Amino acid sequence: MTLRNSKYKDRLLDKKLEKHLRAFGAVEIVGSMWCGKTWMAESHARSKINLSNAGTRALIEADHNLAFEGMKPHVIDEWQEIPSLWDATRLAVDAADGERGLFILTGSSTPKKTETSHSGTGRISRIHLRPMSLFETGDSDGFVSLSGLFDGTFQSRRVCTDLHGIANLICKGGWPGALHLDSNDAELIPNQYLDTFISSIGNKSGGNEHKLRRFLVSLARNSGQAVTYNTISSDIAEGDFGSSKELATRQSIETYLDTLKGRFLIEDICGWDAPIRSKSRVRVKPKRSFVDPSLVAALLGADKSRLLQDGQLFGKLFEELCLRDLRVYASCMESALPNPIMYYRDSDNLEVDAIIELRDGRWAGIEIKLSENKVADGIGNLLRLKKKMASNPLAQNPDPAFMAVLVGMTEFCRKTPEGIYVIPCTSLTA
Repeated sequence: MTLRNSKYKDRLLDKKLEKHLRAFGAVEIVGSMWCGKTWMAESHARSKINLSNAGTRALIEADHNLAFEGMKPHVIDEWQEIPSLWDATRLAVDAADGERGLFILTGSSTPKKTETSHSGTGRISRIHLRPMSLFETGDSDGFVSLSGLFDGTFQSRRVCTDLHGIANLICKGGWPGALHLDSNDAELIPNQYLDTFISSIGNKSGGNEHKLRRFLVSLARNSGQAVTYNTISSDIAEGDFGSSKELATRQSIETYLDTLKGRFLIEDICGWDAPIRSKSRVRVKPKRSFVDPSLVAALLGADKSRLLQDGQLFGKLFEELCLRDLRVYASCMESALPNPIMYYRDSDNLEVDAIIELRDGRWAGIEIKLSENKVADGIGNLLRLKKKMASNPLAQNPDPAFMAVLVGMTEFCRKTPEGIYVIPCTSLTA
C-alpha cells in the first residue's frame, strides 16, 4: 500500500520513476515548488518524513539515521533543508548491500556543491519533474505522440480548437493544486507562487524583493528572446543605469539567474547546430524560459481576457506553453538529452523555435504558431533549416526525423505537401 494522495493524477514520469527505483538505491525528484514532486513520490512510497517541519529537522540534524526509518520506498521530503543528508543517503544505500528502491528524495532547490562531498553517482539517480503538461491535466487528447513522430507514426484528422480555451490554459498553468479550481480562482496560484518565492528569496540573492521582482518582470517581458545583460540591467535600474554601477549590476544578474535556476523556476534554451561539436552550441546566447507560462502572465499582469485583446502577447505566452509541454514530453523519452529543448538561430536571420535532439543523433525542428494564418511562415522557416542542414555534404548532417508546426488554432491535424506536420497543442503527448 502506498501513500498516494486521493487527488493525485498520474504523471508521464511515473513509469520512469518506477524504472529508476528498480535500478538505483535512491531517486531524487527535483523541480519547482508546487509542481507535484511530493504527491508523485508518495504515490510510489510506503512511508515518509518531511524536513520542512522545524521540530523534525532538529531531530534529524542530531541523528541522520532517523531520516531513513520507515517502510521502503521511503520519502525524505525537502531533504535539502539538511544538505548533509545527501552523503548520509549515499552511505545508507551502500550499507543496504545492493538493495534497490530504498529512498525517494524530493526538493525544490539545489544545495551548494560545497555542502555535499559526493555526487551520488551509481547510488542516487535524478528525475526532473515540471508542472503538468496539457496531456497530464486532461486538456490534450494525446492523439499525436512525440516519440511516435520520431518513429514515423502519424495520422491526420479533423480537430476542434479554441483560442479562448488556450488563453485560459496559459493563465491557469500546470499546477496540480489548481486542477479542481474554477479558472478564475486558479489564476491566484501563479500570483501567490511568485509572492511566496520573492518574499523568501529576495533578500538572499544579492538584492531586495523589489529588484528581484523587476528582474523577473524583465525576463517575462523578454520571453522568447535571447535577452542581453544590458537590457536586463536597464530594466532593473528603472532607467537609472550608469557605468559606475555596471559591474555590480552584472554580478546581481548572475546571482539572480543562479538562484532562479537553482529553484527550477527558469530553464535555459541553448543554441543548436547539427554538427555535435559545433561552436554554435556553446556560443549562441541562451533563451531563458519560465517553467510554466502562467508565471509569465502573472508577472506581466495579463489575464485571459487581456491575451485575447493582444495577439502579440498571446503569441509569446503560447510559445511558453508549448515549450513547457515539449520539455515534459521529450524528458519522457529514454534517449532524450538532459536539457531536451534547444533552438536554432544563424546570421541569415533564420530562427526555429525548438529543436529536439536525441542521443542517437535523430533530431526534429518545431515552429510554434498561435493560429493557422502563421503556419505558412513556420513551414518556410523549417524548410530553410532543412535545406541548410543538407547543403554541406562534408558535415554529414542527418535529415530531420520530422518537422512540425505546433499550433493553437487550426481545423486539421495534418501533414502538408512539403512533409511538415501541423499539430494542435491540444493533440500532443509524449
